[in-house]
Amino acid sequence: MIPAKVSPTMSIELAIVELSPPRLQFGGASTHTDPKVGLLSAGPFDLRFGSARKDHVHVGIIGPAEQVGAARRWLERCSREVPILGELSLLKKPFPGFEEAFHKKLVAPDTSSIALNSENHDELARALQGDAYQAFQRVVDLYAEAHSRLASRDLNRPDIVLMCIPDDVFSKVSSVERKATEIERKRAKEIRRARPSGQLDLFDTLDEVEQTPEDFLKRDLRLALKARALRSRLPIQLVTDALLSDNVKNQDPATRAWNFAVGLYYKAGGVPWRLPPTGPDTCFVGISFHHFRTTQRAIVRSSLAQAFSSDGEGFAIRGDGVPVEPEQGRNVHLSEQQAFELAQNVLAEYELRTGGAPLRVVLHKTSYFDVAEQAGFAAALKDTPIVSMVTLVPSLFRLLRYGPYPPKVGTVCTVNSDRSYLFTSGFMPELGTYPGPHVPQPFEVRCLGAESAVAAAQDVLNLTRMNWNTADIRGKWPVSLSFARRVGGILDEYGDDDLTETSFRYFV
Repeated sequence: MIPAKVSPTMSIELAIVELSPPRLQFGGASTHTDPKVGLLSAGPFDLRFGSARKDHVHVGIIGPAEQVGAARRWLERCSREVPILGELSLLKKPFPGFEEAFHKKLVAPDTSSIALNSENHDELARALQGDAYQAFQRVVDLYAEAHSRLASRDLNRPDIVLMCIPDDVFSKVSSVERKATEIERKRAKEIRRARPSGQLDLFDTLDEVEQTPEDFLKRDLRLALKARALRSRLPIQLVTDALLSDNVKNQDPATRAWNFAVGLYYKAGGVPWRLPPTGPDTCFVGISFHHFRTTQRAIVRSSLAQAFSSDGEGFAIRGDGVPVEPEQGRNVHLSEQQAFELAQNVLAEYELRTGGAPLRVVLHKTSYFDVAEQAGFAAALKDTPIVSMVTLVPSLFRLLRYGPYPPKVGTVCTVNSDRSYLFTSGFMPELGTYPGPHVPQPFEVRCLGAESAVAAAQDVLNLTRMNWNTADIRGKWPVSLSFARRVGGILDEYGDDDLTETSFRYFV
């Protein structure tokens, strides 16, 4: 810890701590901070499961015949070593081949592929005709129907399905926007009038995590397809020409292979790595809000919990709808009863998945916990020995470090023993550089509970490495919050029905 005093007129005390980089567990006994290094040296964590682990990943493929063939060639390519093109670096590492990295084979039989076109019959071209908004739904239905055929198999059911989307489909229907209804336009106008003109919203910086009002009118092809896959309980991975093609605009092949393979492995049921158990069994919960289209098309926001156990098992829980009020801005809060019920549902799902109750619950939000939320969560978690409520706010605070690089990832700066700032992006010793284009923006970490802000910051840092959708270690947001917008969009597309599947494998 480095104390410092600044300014002859006003004393400012800075305490700086550099947290240890998260060390991850893999199949062997050693731990590593870089997933690529850990997989190469020790294999995936689920090697520890022994005979309960399958020896292959069965991949289904859906798409135009030409792209299905390209996807099959890409899978064959990923079965072998994929070298780095150009100069090697700590950030760019050759991909060793799927079996070498994960100790499983990739299996993609012809019988598990469905082509959406042929010489005499092009269903996909017909679906794309006409108005983009209507074409969007036809494309979703076409892919979903093919996916349902694979999901309904009793024998030879794939573990995961690649949905191949050609560029002409993405260019027309990747994102479409409908017109607001008269009721929605009237309600939105009332909300705008009730707000002070020129009002600034601190949480406008959170667009990458939580939804914007514009999202309510938009539909996204990726989210719609994932929602349909959620109903069929068979995970999917979208495949585009950007993945399958080598050109100057795309990432190098080895990096693409790494990220594709890790995501595929996790969605197909694998456990690539996890955090070492260093304390009591913990449930990490991210609370966020998203716009939700009810059957009556009322403008509401629905609460969402992204929860993760200490071993990385993740699930999503939808809470009650929260009507949008003029005075709310984007800083929405749960009522005491809603907070109570959401926490109870999280505990129930946690116990169902792990066989026991957590000894520690850590709640993450991007807005403060108001009195009602604190009371509701405290009542639901009264039997949990340790409860922390942590707010993470992207901050304008900046810290300069001597030398050419910004502060290290994991740097925590506490000002006047009161406000703490965590850098989850910055200089990375594992890479020998700062792999970012902009000045790193820290989070202000505000913690309610017996634990310190520094302990809360270590949790946040650890959870930035638990994104099993990529092999990249450059994660800014903890996994408890990083997929909030995507999960919310999938649940919006899913509709009013109760979730039959909550596993996080369906949402990433």
